[in-house]
Amino acid sequence: MLVVACIKQVPDTTQVQIDPVTNTLVREGIPFIMNPYDTNALEEALRLKDRFGFRVAAISMGPPNAEATLRKALALGADQVILLSDRVFGGADTLATSNVLTQAIRKLAEEEEIAFIICGKQTIDGDTAQVGPGIATRLGCAQLTLVDRVEEVDLKSRRVRVRRKLEGRHEIVEAPMPALLTVVREVNRPRYPTVPMRLDALDGTVTTWNNSVLQLNEQSIGLKGSPTWVTKIFSPQRDQGEIIGDGVNDPVGTARLLIDKLFSKDVLPL
Repeated sequence: MLVVACIKQVPDTTQVQIDPVTNTLVREGIPFIMNPYDTNALEEALRLKDRFGFRVAAISMGPPNAEATLRKALALGADQVILLSDRVFGGADTLATSNVLTQAIRKLAEEEEIAFIICGKQTIDGDTAQVGPGIATRLGCAQLTLVDRVEEVDLKSRRVRVRRKLEGRHEIVEAPMPALLTVVREVNRPRYPTVPMRLDALDGTVTTWNNSVLQLNEQSIGLKGSPTWVTKIFSPQRDQGEIIGDGVNDPVGTARLLIDKLFSKDVLPL
């Protein structure tokens, strides 16, 4: 059985700069990395491989230089890596992206039964958390989001039980396989590749699939298949804060001042 890890190459946001004239990202000289949440997704796929003997396939949609990220996946222990790259895929929003990834997963399923698809919770460049659920919806499989622990995998009954990290609590959920999981950072601690595995990855095969392989309608992918787009990127602008009252010596009076202030700004309903 196969576990598919969806990974993405993203710009290192600690070094991202924005052009003040065009309001677009300055990409020159910016290093690219594997999306941090996707490192946890890949690690969880590899742990399932260690426990149950699954094979791991890592797939990524991106430009040709995304091959470097897939070679890192090979170095970590992925058995197969596939780059989805074509000019017609460019400019895709989350809807079009999930369409391409779904078609690639369906193609993999023609050769081998899929146990899980695992994605990071979100990417650090888009922060939408929509691609994973989009894939699950298109495939018609269960989606288990915000997973911070895989509790049990029952191969006999084809069911999985996970723990989801919610605000202030956890939730235990069970679903049939195949299932799509999106994982949070707390799910594991990613491993480091060994030197021999790094060297082997340099000679490993990165398979490239373009749209002639996937055979998708060009109106449903890339920019043409994207109903949403980014019109402007800018740094957050925050107004100077205001200190009101004396919360130490007069907490009640301060609370009243705060409520009056919120009413005056129409933040609270009358």
